[in-house]
Amino acid sequence: MANHQKDFLFVLIKSLSKSEKRQFKIFASRLETSSNTKFIELFNILDKSEVYDEKMILKNGLIKKVQLSNLKSYLYKQILVSIRLNIPSQNIRYQLREQIDFAVILYNKGLYKQSLKILDKTKALAIENDEKYMAFEIVEFEKLIESQYITRSIQGRADELVVQAKELNYRNTISSKLSNLSLQLYGTMLKTGYVKSDVEYKYIDDYFKKHISKLDEGKFGFREKYWFYNANLWRSFLVQDFLASYKYAFKWVTLFYDNPNMIYLNPVFFLKGNNYLLESLYMLKYKSKFKKYLVLLEETIKDPRFPINDNIACLSFLYLYNNKLNYHILEGSFVESEYLIPEILNKLKIHSDHLDEHHEMLFYYKIASIYFGNEKYAECINYLEKIINNKNLSMREDLMCFSRLLCLIAHYELGKDFYIENQIKNTYKFLIKMNDLHEVQKEIIRFMKNLNSIYPSDIKKEFIKMKERFVELDKNTYEKRAFLYLDIISWLESKIENRKISDIIKEKAKINNR
Repeated sequence: MANHQKDFLFVLIKSLSKSEKRQFKIFASRLETSSNTKFIELFNILDKSEVYDEKMILKNGLIKKVQLSNLKSYLYKQILVSIRLNIPSQNIRYQLREQIDFAVILYNKGLYKQSLKILDKTKALAIENDEKYMAFEIVEFEKLIESQYITRSIQGRADELVVQAKELNYRNTISSKLSNLSLQLYGTMLKTGYVKSDVEYKYIDDYFKKHISKLDEGKFGFREKYWFYNANLWRSFLVQDFLASYKYAFKWVTLFYDNPNMIYLNPVFFLKGNNYLLESLYMLKYKSKFKKYLVLLEETIKDPRFPINDNIACLSFLYLYNNKLNYHILEGSFVESEYLIPEILNKLKIHSDHLDEHHEMLFYYKIASIYFGNEKYAECINYLEKIINNKNLSMREDLMCFSRLLCLIAHYELGKDFYIENQIKNTYKFLIKMNDLHEVQKEIIRFMKNLNSIYPSDIKKEFIKMKERFVELDKNTYEKRAFLYLDIISWLESKIENRKISDIIKEKAKINNR
């Protein structure tokens, strides 16, 4: 379970690696005097503590309550300074920022020529690595210095800087507009969810076209292309056009592979693009392409050049293992995937401080799906109940909804009639409260509600009838996505044909092998 300690200093200290703690103690020893040894003592107390306990901190009397707030702020700042001083030299953004700081120091000393020399080299490096915001900042600083450092070439130099400023400002403005559009579309997704009608589709489509109509993709650089693909991807997801989402996620990922240095400079963007590409392929059930890009992603993450920090390690685990489970669910290889479960549970503990509960519960749902496919219904129910019974969780309703529906079906498979009746009542109450209930969800609850009243000799007919109903719903653009959470059609076919659901899904995967 994710750690939700509210004290920022305590959480920061607990996030430090052994080497970072060692570096801090060396750094702190340089600052140590008779008047500030208390902040080092506070660090040691918090480092050894399992939980943040203010009474325990004050117990030994070395730190007084009136001092604690200021001492914590000072320690927090010094830890960050220590980490900042030990950032790996290959991080281009820190290199650029450091050089700009050096130029400011030289400028303040009146050493204009030396400052300009550093800025010119730093600007070239910033442009080379597509750091246009920093490049623009440098140009503006150069303009300031040139206005004070008078030379015979000032006219030509001024014209050059003005042109550079205009070009960088234009590109930064485009990036900003596209990133704003992407964020607004993402916000719409969180607020209202996927479009549910042609009217909602038209609204999103018109809104999107209005914001990109005057943009010329042919003039885009790396960053503008990135944000353009990002915005198009969110528009595609919103309107449930999964073919378009695949198209733009593919362009996003290809952009990075065509510019490999950007993978290591922007690893988070790279990882997210791959996750969206795999999610699109999963929705389209393109199994062969899914496997290809999953393998490629894993190889890239294992590359020694790929950056490593807590955030990247957590995202790499999240996207890699979530999609490993998706691949097995896609091809129906449930038995073969069980080896992943203990690995995932162990890694969930390792990354508990950085992983939000929604993603943790998403893993539980995928694990439950694996157990369901293996006909291990008790284990399936165990993981679904972790989601259903999590009262402190604020998550998307669709995950909670399908957890309840899958739990209902798992109870039916176990033949627990009493539990089924309670499950139906609880699930029905929950569904009524949902804002975006789909026909698929309504049909499942109706079907399960009536199942116990059907004569055994008529059950197969009911299964056939319901399968036909769900096949029709699967053709509806606004209903298709529900079947990705819960493959109710394959389950019905397994009941009709008296076969394992894993065999049904494997056969479909072979037929749809794209």
